Amino acid sequence: MTDSASHETPLTEGQIYDAIGSDGIARLVHAFYQQIPQDDVLGPMYPPHDLPGAEERLRLFLLFRFGGPQDYLQRRGHPMLRGRHAPFSINQTARDRWVQLMDNALEQCRFSLQVSTVIRSFLAQVATFLINQ
Repeated sequence: MTDSASHETPLTEGQIYDAIGSDGIARLVHAFYQQIPQDDVLGPMYPPHDLPGAEERLRLFLLFRFGGPQDYLQRRGHPMLRGRHAPFSINQTARDRWVQLMDNALEQCRFSLQVSTVIRSFLAQVATFLINQ
């Protein structure tokens, strides 16, 4: 007996956009940011007046990173993620909470296991990279 899933071509980060489109990425980012205001760890890092801007920036970044339109680069240039996040105290606790809220958002979006696995892996790596405390 063979497992048909084992014969699937692995999905790459650059193919996520083709798999879920801009609407899927927007749903993921929105589901994530819906959790921020009431979160005791991450909420204080996000000024309430800038939540829509933060949501838009992450949406554009993920579109760019996952193989979609390059608007992020045109508007903001190279991501320079560590530099852009340097003003924030990001420790292991903040990293873990960010990943947890993203996992919650992924569950809410109900993407395929293959898509969720690729997104989850990428986001966990980025979150670890941004630890600065």
